[in-house]
Amino acid sequence: MPNKVVETPFPLIDADPHASRVIRYMRPSDYAVWAGATAAAPTALYLWDKWDPSKLKIRSQLRLGGLLGFIGGFLLAYQRSSFRFWGWTENKREEEKDFAELSERARRGLPLYGESDQPEWIQGVAYRNSAFSQLKFHVFPMFNLVNHPYHGTDPEKYKPKDEPTSTSS
Repeated sequence: MPNKVVETPFPLIDADPHASRVIRYMRPSDYAVWAGATAAAPTALYLWDKWDPSKLKIRSQLRLGGLLGFIGGFLLAYQRSSFRFWGWTENKREEEKDFAELSERARRGLPLYGESDQPEWIQGVAYRNSAFSQLKFHVFPMFNLVNHPYHGTDPEKYKPKDEPTSTSS
């Protein structure tokens, strides 16, 4: 895969982060957005029914609204977390956490982005299908669930630095 240089307002951490990393790196504000969307959907339905009464029991509609709010809130929180990986929003905390996590993996000699039992061509297909898919959640929610080597960053920055040798006279 050819490397493309992407200019972003903040440092690019990962162009196609694995779903587990996106969820692990969520901030409390992402959880607040998720909770807000979960509460907002049934609240909006309840207020709509108060403004224009349907004369029906709306318990089932409120439950469905809560479920849709929960799913929509998760997708919104996931997208916000992905924006930080892409460098589209402030990401200092994620950058430090990523560097610590992947440097430790490199120090232990493990693959940076995990091992995959998928053939190389499947990993490439998975990357091409899931890269920037968070922008298309309204059409088809797709998550990166395959470990692959295509992340848009230089893996050399995670390699352990050689200690300078000190010469004593």
